[in-house]
Formats: sequence, C-alpha cells, structure tokens
Amino acid sequence: MISYGPAVLDLVDELVDAYADVFAAPPWNEDEETIRQFGARLQADARRPGFRTAFVQSAAGIDGFATAWVTRDPFPADRSYAHVAAQLGPDRVRQLLVGALEIDELAVRAHARGHGTGRALLAEITADAPGRRAWLLTARKATDTVATYRRLGWHEVTPLPGTENGVLVLLSPDHPDRTDRPGH
Repeated sequence: MISYGPAVLDLVDELVDAYADVFAAPPWNEDEETIRQFGARLQADARRPGFRTAFVQSAAGIDGFATAWVTRDPFPADRSYAHVAAQLGPDRVRQLLVGALEIDELAVRAHARGHGTGRALLAEITADAPGRRAWLLTARKATDTVATYRRLGWHEVTPLPGTENGVLVLLSPDHPDRTDRPGH
C-alpha cells in the first residue's frame, strides 16, 4: 500500500516500531534516541513535496516500509547529504540526484525478509519516479544490505577519486544514468 503526504502520520507509532526493530539490530545498532528522532523526522518529512510511504502489513503489524520524496534543488547539506556531495561533486549530484526520487528509508523486519518484501516495497515506491530516476544511500559497512540492493539491480555511483567515505550511493535499475562514471 502506498500513502502520500501527512496521511501516513496515522501510522507513525507502527512505523517507529518497525524502524526500531530493524535499525536497533546490527549493523545499524541505533539507540533509543536515534529511534525517537526517526519519529520526529517522519512527522517533518511527511510534509515534504512529493513525500510518499509504501508499506506492507500483515496480522503481525507493519512488516516493512519505505519512505521517499523528490530531492530538491539546491541539494541539501544536512544529514548525510554532505558525504554524498563530496563523493559525486556538484555536476553529478545535479545530473543524477536533483529532481529524482530519493529513497530515505527502507526497513524490512527479519520475519519478512527473503519473501520479496523489500523488492515489492522498492518497486511500489519507485513506480512513478520522475523520469524513472530514483536513488538511495546506505552505509558501506552494511554489506548484506548492499548485496541485496545489487541483487535487485541497483547500481553504485562510482565516487570521484579519493572521495570514498562511509556512504554508498545507488541508482535504481531504471535510472537512465545508472552507468554513470566520474568524468562522463
């Protein structure tokens, strides 16, 4: 199911529970304060232009969810955006990411993994991505997560020489520039 804008706030407690279940575990190991901040951030993010949430529910509650919005211009400098900008440079950020659908969170509870839940969430949330352009970032240290994205056809944006840091930028399988290389 997909929800647009602040309508998702009716599910904020369930989404925070799912977030906590996924991101308190390794390799993320997020603490209670970070989990609380996600709830507050979700309430602000839900008011962003183009915000959407896709989620899968079962009798157990929310099995997984994804949040996304269209990356604005100018490219933000808060959160992990500075790491992204440092790796790609301003021209590639503008070409690849600005105006594209940005997947902010993807969380699938352990009991729902291996059943296509993540694949379904990504397909649903990116179905109407502007110009088929979608992107996300994840931590390089999350090797299982990175392997899953690659298996689903997401493609790493090669960092500029000497700029690799703790985040990995990935373009969706349908992104028209998914074979981007520095200098091209």
